[in-house]
Amino acid sequence: MYDPSPTDPVAEAFEAQRDRLRAVAYRMLGSHADAEDVVQEAWLRLSRQDTATIHNLAGWLTTVVGRISLDVLRSRQTHPEASYDDRLPELVVTVDDGPAPEDDVALADSVGLALLVVLESLGPAERLAFVLHDLFAVPFDEIGQILGRSADAAKMLASRARRKVRGTERPAVVGREQREVVQAFLAAARRGDFEGLLRVLDPEVRLTIDTPDGVVVTLGATEVAAGARLSAGAAVRGRAVLVNGLPGIVAWREDGTPLSVAAFTIADGRIAGIAIVIDPAKLASMDLPDPV
Repeated sequence: MYDPSPTDPVAEAFEAQRDRLRAVAYRMLGSHADAEDVVQEAWLRLSRQDTATIHNLAGWLTTVVGRISLDVLRSRQTHPEASYDDRLPELVVTVDDGPAPEDDVALADSVGLALLVVLESLGPAERLAFVLHDLFAVPFDEIGQILGRSADAAKMLASRARRKVRGTERPAVVGREQREVVQAFLAAARRGDFEGLLRVLDPEVRLTIDTPDGVVVTLGATEVAAGARLSAGAAVRGRAVLVNGLPGIVAWREDGTPLSVAAFTIADGRIAGIAIVIDPAKLASMDLPDPV
């Protein structure tokens, strides 16, 4: 790895931007390791650039980090079965008995984690537009240049992403409708009801499963519904929970050992994202409620 020299004025300017660039890349990718790689690549590109031609270094670096991150996201979508380290944030699980005042502080701490889970349900272009504009105040014309689209198109992408993200700012409040959508999904899965599953899944739903061998991603309602039907009839016990402030469920085997933790992202009355952990080591490290 090539580290910038602290005596180089260009390197000093880059170092002043490093933390912000890392934050942009992490929000885009949900992976600390990938974010570090993106920032390092941005430095390498800057080191090969004639900096006299750069009039706004912060904007130039944000554009470069955005483009590299977009390439990574598109690569993931092209190869959804590939595994990526550190893709899912740590999951904070609390019992879903409705919001109580004493729960507010603990749940508020998980807002950032909940947002990362929600962002996993967005397409690459949506995610870039939302992250850069809503989280880092990058103008839509600059976002459009990264995406190769107009500023108006970038604005529409961010608006669509915002609708999916809406509701995560107050994770303590999981509404009745959200719970009903999750329960409808679970009921359809138990029955092996393929059509019922399709009714509650967003056509572009993203299923992310954290396994002992890495993270596996499944895209699309048809594929997710088919997988849910295959698991119908399993002898497990479940309990409704909040996972990073999102509606979720913990499942246990009959002997009381945890089988999985799932978090559901609801957008426009349908499930837009499902994040599941089945890795026994990660389940054992979680502070899970007791089975009911």
